[in-house]
Amino acid sequence: MAKTPKIDVDFKGIQDKLKAQFTGLDPNDPSQWPGLPRNLLFVAVCAAVVAALWFAWLKNSDEELIAEKAREEQLREDYRKKLVQAVNLDALRKQLEQVQQYVTQLEKQLPSKAEMDALLSDINQAGLGRSLQFEVFRPGQVSVKEYYAELPITVRVTGTYHDIGLFAADIANLSRIVTLNNMTLTPIKDREGVLILDCTAKTFRYLDQDEVAAQQRASGAKK
Repeated sequence: MAKTPKIDVDFKGIQDKLKAQFTGLDPNDPSQWPGLPRNLLFVAVCAAVVAALWFAWLKNSDEELIAEKAREEQLREDYRKKLVQAVNLDALRKQLEQVQQYVTQLEKQLPSKAEMDALLSDINQAGLGRSLQFEVFRPGQVSVKEYYAELPITVRVTGTYHDIGLFAADIANLSRIVTLNNMTLTPIKDREGVLILDCTAKTFRYLDQDEVAAQQRASGAKK
């Protein structure tokens, strides 16, 4: 019967050789290291580079994920709002019609450019009808706003407290919108019971087509 050959492995010698390769290594010149430590260093560096790139990619992916989650929440919120609007569409349309009717009523209270002279005459007649004496009645510079024009009028009248109060009430009851601003009452020393009213009356009118076109051009130029 043939005998199995005995394999004699010198593990201690192999271990000593391996230890010898890691002894006296110059950290400043890895290229001179023996094969085993040099190859292990290469593998370690590659693993470190791969790990760094992996973590960098994960970080960017994490930031993108957070951004997409925030965007998802915003889209959900927009969806909920639009869903509520869709459910209440008929009610919103009715509200829009009411607002448009209200705006139309307000526009009817604003005179046109051609009607301004008649409105100024109405203000003057309101004072004369209450026995007030006009010391100053001076229209100022028209200020054109986005949807309307504003005309300030410097007014100074003299009369009794009762007549001035009735004059203010008459102005408030005009069919067109007129406001009295910066009102001051000053008594006249040598005339008992007679006061001086200084104020700025402001009236408003809607813009004509040329003015609306000019405002639209100005708005477009700003944009």
